[in-house]
Amino acid sequence: MKKIFYGLMMTLSGLVLLMSWRTSWGEQLTASDATAGTAGLSGQSSTSGSAATGGGSSTGGGSSTTSGGASTTSATRLADGTYTGDAVSTRYGNVQVSVTVSGGVIASVDVPQYPDSNGRDQQINARAIPTLVSETLDAQSAQIRLVSGATYTSQGYARSLQSALDQAQS
Repeated sequence: MKKIFYGLMMTLSGLVLLMSWRTSWGEQLTASDATAGTAGLSGQSSTSGSAATGGGSSTGGGSSTTSGGASTTSATRLADGTYTGDAVSTRYGNVQVSVTVSGGVIASVDVPQYPDSNGRDQQINARAIPTLVSETLDAQSAQIRLVSGATYTSQGYARSLQSALDQAQS
């Protein structure tokens, strides 16, 4: 009877440890760090807007993941105007970001190109693009959190955003 009790307790302890294991430590992502895994197909569409939902780890949904970096534009004043970043080739298609700066701050963000060549890309990016736009408007820089399940799009977005913000620096 004691063996069964101890076996059950060890199994429960193992499950608790397994469920509490953290796979991400919440470091910051910058556009210069978002270079992993980019090679490409192409796809384009248009969207803009904002929604406030969390980003995430490279798989799964609803949480956020980021990786270390150093570059930011929040300390530098941005020149007013509209700036379009480089089209960044990712595994699933090109991502391009256009920012409008007004009063030295990012007033709006448009994403004229992003992967949408199939239903899965459309489903993922219908959630990811508004989240990335919202993150950009909140952060006022390219230091944004990645969106879970849309890692390649998030990385391409961050690189293109940094390219646009580099043009806007005065």
